[in-house]
Amino acid sequence: MEKVIIHTDGGSRGNPGEAAIGVVIESVLTGKKEYGEYLGHATNNQAEYQAVIFALKKMKQLVGSDKCKDVVVEFYVDSELLEKQMNGEYKIKDEDIKDYFLEIWNLKIDFKEVSFKHILRDKNKAADKLVNQVLDRESSKLAI
Repeated sequence: MEKVIIHTDGGSRGNPGEAAIGVVIESVLTGKKEYGEYLGHATNNQAEYQAVIFALKKMKQLVGSDKCKDVVVEFYVDSELLEKQMNGEYKIKDEDIKDYFLEIWNLKIDFKEVSFKHILRDKNKAADKLVNQVLDRESSKLAI
């Protein structure tokens, strides 16, 4: 069994607005990998969910579909809403978020276990930094 720690963050400038994700994956299998991607127009909550989707898909690529069943994934997120919704404590009312939730649910079944833990923003600095780097890069392109 392999344990993987994933820090994710999603953010938008304006809500909705220009959005990006940041993902930091750490495990013995993969080492430390960092990803930042531009999403385009989205809300903060949509970006948070898209970061988790990206991370699960990336893990499947990195580990290989056949080995996912031996992988335990722990997500550390600074979105209390996402954590409580994924852990079944809050209902999901937003239709877009319901679609993301279902996508995550379907991706989760490929792994041995997937859990979500809420952390304070200052404990999620690496993922947050990636989000801001991507948004800064994209805003500088728009300024040209």
